[in-house]
Amino acid sequence: MRLTINFLLKKARKKTNGEIPIYVRFTMNGKRVELSTGIYVNPENWDDVGQQVKGRTERTKIINNHLDSVQSEILDYYNQLKSLGHEFSVMTIKKKLLNIEDSKEILYVFDYYLNSIKSKLNKGYAKNTYRNYKTSRKRVGEFIKYKYKKDDFPLDAIDYKFLDAFDVFLKQKFKVNQNTAWNFHKHLRRVLDVAISMDYIIKNPYEKYKVKLEETHRQFLTLEELERIELKPIEIRRLDAVRDISYRSISVYL
Repeated sequence: MRLTINFLLKKARKKTNGEIPIYVRFTMNGKRVELSTGIYVNPENWDDVGQQVKGRTERTKIINNHLDSVQSEILDYYNQLKSLGHEFSVMTIKKKLLNIEDSKEILYVFDYYLNSIKSKLNKGYAKNTYRNYKTSRKRVGEFIKYKYKKDDFPLDAIDYKFLDAFDVFLKQKFKVNQNTAWNFHKHLRRVLDVAISMDYIIKNPYEKYKVKLEETHRQFLTLEELERIELKPIEIRRLDAVRDISYRSISVYL
């Protein structure tokens, strides 16, 4: 997990006097963030190789010292987070630089969404929907505990590798088939969409990680199996009535 820091001129944001803002770009694990340093310079005075302003004036020294401070601050946050052993991304560093609240975690949003579904039971959501999402929340929690030895996981650290490892976990640990795994992914993707709506993350990692449904072939009951169902005693009147109606329908086709 290597961090690279560069300074660059954002020519698209040039002022009417010709000065261009200096931006800092830091990259880690293929993801990058760009932030304005708040400093504008004449492009003729910018040393692209040395990553600083050319010259020996007092203003030049102040600008270059400020750029050094920005770089040091980014590195300090990076080293702090790394020493804690927590999962983090360039977005985590960005939020610290901007004094934005720490990243929310996936199970926090899962619980929020579960409570939302629960409050709307029979008013847009069925009990089965709530139970299915609750099971998916449990599986995601078990995966995080198993894979990362943590109770929760930062939203902005969820990526392709996380989703693929979750898929492997479901299929190896619980022996689920492709379509059952697809349902767990569907629920997780929905919760990540909720996180986007709540402004906790910018993009859904499922945009890059695709899960496919396998075509299934419905199996029909044999005549012997139908006879066993017909002869089986059913004490619940409602189910007994359903069986009778079903057999009348079957008789029409036979």
